[in-house]
Amino acid sequence: MPGLLLDTLHGKTTDRRPVWLMRQAGRYLPEYRALRAAKGGFLELVHDSQAAAEITLQPVRRFGFDGAILFSDILVVPHALGQDLAFLAGEGPQLSPPLVDLALEALQPAPERLDPIYRTVALVREQLGPQTTLLGFAGSPWTVATYMIAGEGSRDQAAARSLAYRDPAALQAILDAIVACSIDYLVRQVEAGAEAVQLFDSWAGSLAPREFERWVIAPTAAIVEAFRRRQPGVPVIGFPKGAGEKLAAYARETGVDAIGLDETIDPAWAHSALPDGLPVQGNLDPLLLRAGGDELEARAREILTAFAGRPHVFNLGHGIDKDTPVAHVERLLAVVRG
Repeated sequence: MPGLLLDTLHGKTTDRRPVWLMRQAGRYLPEYRALRAAKGGFLELVHDSQAAAEITLQPVRRFGFDGAILFSDILVVPHALGQDLAFLAGEGPQLSPPLVDLALEALQPAPERLDPIYRTVALVREQLGPQTTLLGFAGSPWTVATYMIAGEGSRDQAAARSLAYRDPAALQAILDAIVACSIDYLVRQVEAGAEAVQLFDSWAGSLAPREFERWVIAPTAAIVEAFRRRQPGVPVIGFPKGAGEKLAAYARETGVDAIGLDETIDPAWAHSALPDGLPVQGNLDPLLLRAGGDELEARAREILTAFAGRPHVFNLGHGIDKDTPVAHVERLLAVVRG
């Protein structure tokens, strides 16, 4: 029998909402911090399949979430495309050489770098109960491209946006490579045991409407179409953070099975603007979860009420903050589960 989360992603509305939290496997948990201290850096953990499987399972054991999200990172795709990847303390991820200085053709693809992640998925599936949905994921092409071009994260994605205006053919080539790699990557995750996948587009909000159509919607639709041919029936969640009013077009044109909503989206607007029956996911502010208090409970109930008329996965509007008290997560779950 499929779990509650998987049923909801397939369009079923139930009395109890499934719940999982983006970045639920990570730094807010003391058991994660202990394992990282013993094992080393972030990328080392991602490539240690036993450790990554343990981290994926930690929040499920503690909280009984309806979904387990693979412990990995969106930048493993550019790593597989041939860029070097490092996570530097206090500086975040670094990709080299940045494609603002180098043509894509100069990279030597290394798809074997993804093999440990497939082993992680298989290990988690072996240990996960049948009622808990295993979620795989990848970064959406636009967001991944912003890192590949600049070599690091940025506030405004200026390097990638400038390339889009200056040399759109060069950006298109980068996106095409990301699309092709991501399709295989997601398919392989499902073959290893993932039951649904999410596409994270953390920087979708940095684009104007015309560019959003070309650099967010079009490559996402290409992934969804090809993935669905190879893995029919496996739900795809699209999460274009910051998309705002462009969400409606994203929902119509990408073909995703569910939409993740960030905390800036009014649930009432989303319910009225999105296609009837389309599952939604979200959208509590992660900072409210960190703050806690009566407002946390009140906002959670507002979200539950707003989406009572459609399939809804309770989640955050983005990843859980590393300083979130565990007790606040427990309080949230008590509200969501009634």
